[in-house]
Amino acid sequence: MPTAMSTSTIKSFRCVIRHKSQNDNKCGITYNTIIDKYQIVIDTNVFVSALQSNQGASFQLLMPLGNPKFDLNISIPLILEYEEIAKRLIDQVIDYVCKVSNHHEIFFLWRPFLQDPDDDMVLELAVSSESNYIVTYNQKDFLNINQFGLKAITPKDFLQVIGELS
Repeated sequence: MPTAMSTSTIKSFRCVIRHKSQNDNKCGITYNTIIDKYQIVIDTNVFVSALQSNQGASFQLLMPLGNPKFDLNISIPLILEYEEIAKRLIDQVIDYVCKVSNHHEIFFLWRPFLQDPDDDMVLELAVSSESNYIVTYNQKDFLNINQFGLKAITPKDFLQVIGELS
C-alpha cells in the first residue's frame, strides 16, 4: 500500500467498516483504517466454469467468497441468470444419470425403518435392486442395514473396493 496517497488513490480505496450518522449521508472510516478491497462482478461464464470443474481459476475464485481482498457484487437479474444456468446444468446431469442407470419401481415399503424418510427411500431402492452398497457420506444414517445384506460406504471407500482408487 502506498505511503503517500493522492486524492484519486484514496478515492479508489474502499473501507470495509463504515458508519453513517442519522443526520448525514457521509461514510467515515472506523479506526482510521483504509483497506484496499477490489469490487468485482463475476460473469455467468465464470460461474458456469466453477460449477463444471474444481480444478480451475473460476472455482478458486468462487470458493473464498467473503475473502477480505474482494467483494462480490450481484443483482437480481444476475442471480436469476446464475440460477437458470445452474438448473440447466443440473438437468443435464440428471438426464445423464437417468440414461445410464437401471430403473426400478418400488412396490413395497420398508418404512419407517430409518430415522429420515428420505433415507428410507434410498434403502427401499437398494433392497429392491439387490444392491451391495449404499454409497453415502452419512454412514451413521444407515445403521442396521446389514440385515438387508447391505453396507453403507463412502464414495472414496467404494472407489477403493472397485480398484479405481488406491
